[in-house]
Amino acid sequence: MSLDVVRTCQDLIRIDTSNYGDDPGPGEREAAEYVADVLRDLGLEPVIRESQPGRANVTARWRGTDANRDGMVLHGHLDVVPAFADDWSVDPFGAEIKDGMLYGRGAVDMKNMDAMILASVARMIESGQRPERDVVIAFFADEEHGGRRGAGWMVDHHPEDFAGCTEAVSEVGGFSAYVNGKRAYLLQTAEKGIQWLRLIAHGKQGHGSLVHTDNAVAHLAGALQRIAAHGWDIDVTPTVETLLRGVADLEGIEYEPTAEGIGRLITGLGAVGPMIDASIRNTANPTMMQAGYKTNVVPDTAVGYVDSRFLPGQQEQVLRQIEELAGTHVKVEPYITERSLEAPFDVPLVERMVASLVAEDPGATVLPYNMMGGTDNKHLAQLGIAGYGFAPLLLPPDLDFPSLFHGIDERIPVDSLHFGTTVLTRFLSQC
Repeated sequence: MSLDVVRTCQDLIRIDTSNYGDDPGPGEREAAEYVADVLRDLGLEPVIRESQPGRANVTARWRGTDANRDGMVLHGHLDVVPAFADDWSVDPFGAEIKDGMLYGRGAVDMKNMDAMILASVARMIESGQRPERDVVIAFFADEEHGGRRGAGWMVDHHPEDFAGCTEAVSEVGGFSAYVNGKRAYLLQTAEKGIQWLRLIAHGKQGHGSLVHTDNAVAHLAGALQRIAAHGWDIDVTPTVETLLRGVADLEGIEYEPTAEGIGRLITGLGAVGPMIDASIRNTANPTMMQAGYKTNVVPDTAVGYVDSRFLPGQQEQVLRQIEELAGTHVKVEPYITERSLEAPFDVPLVERMVASLVAEDPGATVLPYNMMGGTDNKHLAQLGIAGYGFAPLLLPPDLDFPSLFHGIDERIPVDSLHFGTTVLTRFLSQC
């Protein structure tokens, strides 16, 4: 019997792999052992490598039929962002199914894809099939905090695991959206760069009852407010232009490269619109603040954090703009920085993705998009590996899918997992 994708996803969700960033957490070791056991049962030879105790990565090479072809990396990450039970309507690590939806932290990001990878590989191996090219199956740690203990560490310390690979496939692409009542699948061929920043404000410490004109908390608050309020210019990359032209075709209108025209097309994408809106400009959002130890003491230091995402070639431009907005009392330090990516849409690998989707959903349109966030493809790019997002999901029109990433009551339709496994299996059989 083939591996059940829903049960596998439930098993993975029930393993708490919360990533608390620089603070300690449970790590990924238990989940790594789970996926390694599955791969071992399928006749593969997985290797678990730890960057730190408990921070585990798994790789296994699935030999293809044509040793002369370049290999491909099929990868997911095992960590998830934290979830707090009091905020949820269900246990975030209970993997409960309600009304056809599987709930749990990681159901969308990205234990759904992890399960689909395992189920697809199992389906092929159990039917006696092999891919044409070598496929390196990888499950990484620490993606949710920049990958320094995961894919980044693997690329630096064990690049041999990916020898001969030129392309990679992972998360956040191939999901359905609806335009003018027509279904389209958005395939991720580009990613914005990541530039997480630490802002350090200095002032004069003193009693809270005195007049303070040099207040570190006030300096920081002003800097963060200016950064949050800044309006970034629209800049349409080639990937996004291809997407918007495709949306215009589905709408039956001409593509107008104006702010108004682009805004109308993004609105037409419904729930997916905010994801695309974030891909046409640089962004910077304050996310955390740390300051002080008592109400009546003005501290001499206050620290804040900003999540900035930049378009290709604009990292320095974004950093300089944020430094200007922060002002003279606040020092801006890069905290985690990862490159932007833009891969071609007109390549054989994408053609096979499109064919696999259309075979299961005839008449659907497949369009490229630029992901507002980032994946471990950024690290693999250091090895010359071109990365794509292809976690195929047929979603109901009324599901606000983007809001479920890192959201409360994160959930995925059970039917979507079955659809994705079928599409991914078809894709692997011809990749």
